[in-house]
Amino acid sequence: MKDAELKEKMIKATKWSALTEIVAKLVIPVTNMILARLLTPEAFGIVAIVTMIISFTDMFADAGFQKYLVQHEFKSKEEKDQKAAVAFWTNLGISLFLWSVIALFCEPIATIVGNPGLGNVITIACIQLPLTSFSSIQIALYKRDFNYKTLFLVRIISIGLPFTVTIPLAILGFSHWALIIGSICGQLSNAIILTVNSNWKPTFFYRFTILKEMLSFCIWSLIEAISIWLTTWADSIIIASAFSSYYLGLYRTSTNMVNSLMGIITAATTSVLFSTLSRLQDDDREFNRTFLKIQRIVSIIIFPLGVGVFLYSDLAVQFFLGSQWKEATGIIGIWALAQIVRVVFCYYCSEVYRARGRPKLSFLVQVLYALVLIPTCIISSKYGFEPFIYARSATVIEFALVHLLVMNFAIGISTFKIIKNVYPAAASAIAMGLGGYYLQQVSEGAIWRGISIIICIILYFGLSLCFQNTRKGIVEWIKRTAH
Repeated sequence: MKDAELKEKMIKATKWSALTEIVAKLVIPVTNMILARLLTPEAFGIVAIVTMIISFTDMFADAGFQKYLVQHEFKSKEEKDQKAAVAFWTNLGISLFLWSVIALFCEPIATIVGNPGLGNVITIACIQLPLTSFSSIQIALYKRDFNYKTLFLVRIISIGLPFTVTIPLAILGFSHWALIIGSICGQLSNAIILTVNSNWKPTFFYRFTILKEMLSFCIWSLIEAISIWLTTWADSIIIASAFSSYYLGLYRTSTNMVNSLMGIITAATTSVLFSTLSRLQDDDREFNRTFLKIQRIVSIIIFPLGVGVFLYSDLAVQFFLGSQWKEATGIIGIWALAQIVRVVFCYYCSEVYRARGRPKLSFLVQVLYALVLIPTCIISSKYGFEPFIYARSATVIEFALVHLLVMNFAIGISTFKIIKNVYPAAASAIAMGLGGYYLQQVSEGAIWRGISIIICIILYFGLSLCFQNTRKGIVEWIKRTAH
């Protein structure tokens, strides 16, 4: 694929991906705002436990085939179709097997995760495993071809389901079942729509020689996924054991709110970046340049967003969650700052390792992170919920440092270049944060706080435009988007 053609496809894919995430992040917060006022933190805590189990087993069902189909360079369409078929049937077989195991041992599993009595809930919720196996291969092929327009249509239908399923059930008093049934309906709609509309259809083809060839990549991708799952859910497992489902719901809902805000940017760019870098893996110069460009553009938005949420976390809680979630204020504020570091210095590095065909690097980073994260969470949980939140958030700094070292010595993108790349956004956001803090001391009135937010936005972009690289990046992004 020629560079010009690849760039054009990347731009179009980014537009559709961004549009998808913008719509999703406009609709999903509205849904959550309604559900947060209908359901208790305990209900969200139960669903968090179920989601944790599903996400763990889903890794084994997928076994890294999605990433393989996106990253691998096939010699012909026939080879791609054959490997997609092998991946599909392997996916489906593993997911059905795992669902059977979960159904058989549902009560012991519920006890292990700190919520005995949830066995039936877990079994029913895990019907999503075989459903996702129907769509995961099609999704990978759509991403490989930069066909994000189709994925946009599928996602729009999926995110609209809560208004017809989840919210009505919550109003009727179905509690956590409202969220679970809504999630199942979403996966079912994805499976049907993607299977019907996909140009690729599963055929009765299977060869163990092809599976063996694919597993050489997929095994490491799976191991990497397990390590990511561990670092993603270790804190939730410890909260469920040390505290209760109430605090787990409080924690997961608060952090997910921050993640969903920043996810507008990360979700719109991550998969497109991986697909693009995978096509550029043999061109070091263009590969590095593309990574740094995406990182710089993302940092321009993420830095002020994170600092702003930290400054006005109480308003964010009141607006998104409601009065019964006041305890979430401190969690949201500190997690917003942690997510700045995580998104800018960690998120996209993992895509670089996979695009280079080196998932072992991501696994190494995750292991080194887990060695700090898990002991920190266990020890801090003994001192109370609040110390746990601050200690958990601080571990992100170690995660970023490890990524920077690996990028420097294993990938060849220097730490200095990465930091210099995002310095204008970081400096402007820090100045905005200091200005916002002093503006808040003037008055606590609602009108003044609204004015102070506007002043902070103007201050940030005014300072950002003082940097030539930022001006150039913004102008370039606007031109490409308008193209």
